[in-house]
Amino acid sequence: MTLSKAEMARLVARDIPDGSYVNLGIGQPTTVAAYLAPERGIVLHTENGMLGMGPPPADPAEEDPDLINAGKQSVTELPGAAYFHHADSFAMMRGGHLDVCVLGAFQVSAHGDLANWHTGEPGAIPAVGGAMDLAIGAKQVFVMMTLFARDGTPKLVPACTYPLTGLACVGRVYTEHAVFHLGPDGVRVAETFGTTVEELRTRLAVPLDAR
Repeated sequence: MTLSKAEMARLVARDIPDGSYVNLGIGQPTTVAAYLAPERGIVLHTENGMLGMGPPPADPAEEDPDLINAGKQSVTELPGAAYFHHADSFAMMRGGHLDVCVLGAFQVSAHGDLANWHTGEPGAIPAVGGAMDLAIGAKQVFVMMTLFARDGTPKLVPACTYPLTGLACVGRVYTEHAVFHLGPDGVRVAETFGTTVEELRTRLAVPLDAR
């Protein structure tokens, strides 16, 4: 069977190195926070100015309107959490101080190019946010996305056709069908779920290495 969103989040959480400073992008990536065990020492950063973000409150009654992530979702604070100006937060992102960021995407190319802020459709509302800063500033960029769009077209593509967020920045792509590792030698299928590499080759126009 293909993975649920929760199962994808668990996989991403599993692959984040212990002790990392991490930013979770708006949308599906925020769900990763619920699967990071405190003893692993992973510190979550938000671009709206917080280090030491915890998972969402277990009880809605515990929600604090002053404790939100960049997507305006309620979060908790862990011991030692710190708050700072928005500009300082972006300086952390741009200065290479984040070990990992996890982003959503409209498209990812076989070369690791990322398109996640605009589909280019007339009338579509662009949403740049901090994605460009994260894509070029974080040491590793993971993407969580569905492998296919609603019309069935692949989102892992030979070259992005949507406006780019960053060039050759994505190292891993987590989808409901498979986990892909991207690098100078192309795309390697690390794990599959409810499918095979051969089946994926029939649906994707990207050469796949199964080593």
